Amino acid sequence: MSSTQVQSWHKVVQTRDQRALQGLLAEDVIFHSPVVHTPQRGKSVTALYLSAAFSVLGNRSFRYIREVCSGRNAILEFEVEIDGIIVNGVDMIHWNENDLIDEFKVMLRPLKAINLIHKKMGELLTK
Repeated sequence: MSSTQVQSWHKVVQTRDQRALQGLLAEDVIFHSPVVHTPQRGKSVTALYLSAAFSVLGNRSFRYIREVCSGRNAILEFEVEIDGIIVNGVDMIHWNENDLIDEFKVMLRPLKAINLIHKKMGELLTK
């Protein structure tokens, strides 16, 4: 992995380009949600969850505040304010040998933020 993959991810986050998102994901990608008990498997379900996250988290206050990259891994810490609550989270991303995302894990804090995100994501995903 090179910084190109991380930069491609940042561009997708900024533009919310669904076609570009699909182009970053491996067919067998595994998505670990902070609010769903079981890992979600596959490109279509991962794209669905990430697109919903863009809608819920993608306001003007969203920003990545720290990045740690090593080998095929990136850990990207973010902050965003939603409904007066500061959400602090981490995206843990792994790229396969074809430079496609094959694992994506999101972790959130504090509990108040997790509950808020759970509610808002649920509203989007059950429509």
